[in-house]
Amino acid sequence: MSGSRTEALHDAAEGLDERPLTEIAALLAEGQIVAAKSLLGALDSIVNGASAMARTIRNGGMLHYVAAGSSGLMAAVDALELGGTFSIPAGQLRIHIAGGIPTGVEMPGATEDDVTSGREALSGVSSRDTVIAVSASGTTPYTMAAAGVAQSRGATLIAIANNPGAALFDGADHAVCLATPPEVLAGSTRMGAGTAQKIALNMLSTLMAIELGHVHDGMMVNLRADNIKLRARAASIVGQIAGTDIAVADAALKQARGDMKPAILVAAKGMSPHDARTLLQQTEGSVRAALARLN
Repeated sequence: MSGSRTEALHDAAEGLDERPLTEIAALLAEGQIVAAKSLLGALDSIVNGASAMARTIRNGGMLHYVAAGSSGLMAAVDALELGGTFSIPAGQLRIHIAGGIPTGVEMPGATEDDVTSGREALSGVSSRDTVIAVSASGTTPYTMAAAGVAQSRGATLIAIANNPGAALFDGADHAVCLATPPEVLAGSTRMGAGTAQKIALNMLSTLMAIELGHVHDGMMVNLRADNIKLRARAASIVGQIAGTDIAVADAALKQARGDMKPAILVAAKGMSPHDARTLLQQTEGSVRAALARLN
């Protein structure tokens, strides 16, 4: 088979289909675990990429997620959760999947070869933006074409691939190489490679949010509380950080119109929401820095 890791045969591939299902299940689980460990070799690139993403959001730029197939699904999941989890504005996020985000149960295959669509997807990219391009092989034509446009426009390029030396890494500002081993099912990169990609994407966006001041002591202080569960979580977080009971936290959230960061300052220090927002602007959104000033 191909010399690339993502297409190579697994060491235990011979006779796989003749083994007991429990034995195969163990191999599949181990494949996921080993794939996840590949992240440990890419920490520096992930950290630097996350900082670039934070700068883009802070400076009013846009994050573009670009991929095809299973990689596209991993990218879309991460991007779609950034609004609810960290209140990243929708106007600063774009998802570009070859063939578009699926609305049914079939994933188109031929669209990943559509170089023209890849170029068109990034037609509006600017030097203020960051592009996160994901491809297990690191050679997907759609993704490669989009990455090329990003580079030509001066956008920051974060390239994520599972083959060392992948073409997608050429010229990337941040090359995230997830050197996952061959899949138990050769070439089925929705498995180990996809797992590693999802972890990398989640790490990038979470580290970005920490840089933006959206995390305090492991709590999400900029979530969008738009359902019963999240409103309860928001009140609990506000109360815990402010050192108040839930009633005070609820009242502060109502005064701040659901905006958690100013609500924390309202609950903790009796500030007005306006003054709290002004202080948070001065601390670049950091609740910790704002509380330190008040103390």
